[in-house]
Amino acid sequence: MSTDQIISDWKRGAFHPVYWLEGDESYHIDKLTAFAEDHILPANEAEFNLSIFYGKDSKAEDILNACRRYPMFAEKQVVILKEAQHLKEIDRLESYLDNPLMSTIFIVAHKDKKLDGRGKLAKSLKSKAIVITTKKMYDNELPEWASNMVRQKGLEIQPKALYMLVDHIGNDLQRMENEIEKLTVNLNGKKQIGEDDIEQYVGISKEFNVFELQAALGNRDLPNTLKILNYFAANPKAGPIQLILPTLYSFFSKLYIAAASGAKDEYGIAAALGIKAFFAKQYTQAMQRYSFNDIEKALILLNHYNLKSLGMGQVDTEDSSLMKELAAKIILPS
Repeated sequence: MSTDQIISDWKRGAFHPVYWLEGDESYHIDKLTAFAEDHILPANEAEFNLSIFYGKDSKAEDILNACRRYPMFAEKQVVILKEAQHLKEIDRLESYLDNPLMSTIFIVAHKDKKLDGRGKLAKSLKSKAIVITTKKMYDNELPEWASNMVRQKGLEIQPKALYMLVDHIGNDLQRMENEIEKLTVNLNGKKQIGEDDIEQYVGISKEFNVFELQAALGNRDLPNTLKILNYFAANPKAGPIQLILPTLYSFFSKLYIAAASGAKDEYGIAAALGIKAFFAKQYTQAMQRYSFNDIEKALILLNHYNLKSLGMGQVDTEDSSLMKELAAKIILPS
């Protein structure tokens, strides 16, 4: 069962006595607990029938007592346990699963990890609760996820604008949602999000960003690469080395996979990398300019300069100088 399915059920008044939300993607867990806290009960009923506990500060006995009491002046009560991963004696919650109160909606948010599946509690949850296990989204899934969210708002987004947004925000789904919401509010009736909108409302330069740096490196265009790096040097927040190096390493890693696959066109490369054909254009172009050995050399250099950026084996070199030196070694022939 998905997050959206559960919320849809809740909106129409269909509830299960126990919901167990776990995993390392907090976005979906937070979305469900926030909806439960703010929308399941009307405000006048929530005053008496909404109980919120935090694992670090709570006792299992107090949580169980809250679950077993009857609602006041209402048909339902909601009990939410946040940060359940910090609750001592969490296994004691298993006793409630055998005979849950049908008038109680008990929601447990167990973040950062899954419950040990070998324990009695985990085994009981499988058959006696709605269990949602969340996982961090893979990078190649982010464009589709963001694009779907844009469509849910009744909008469209240009491919390059989508890439800028995903590349800038990365795997932070809550921030992605916030930025898309900001764009929705500021479009003033427009139905398509473009590069200018991303630049104006999200704060990403359409000319000087990691996406354009990646493109310049992929084209072995040293002047444009240095131009972008000079902009980053003058605007450190626009392109910190801690963001640039992992992004470039990911790019050349995918380029390595594409080159090894033997694919020659955008569709073959897209299939090999699990991405849309539009996003494969950069890899197609880069493969025309980099040999397999060049790509291997770039990956070795990126790893080496990442260590340098962490202070290993070099003396007080500025990040901007490190990046220019790295770019020159990647682009220029040996």
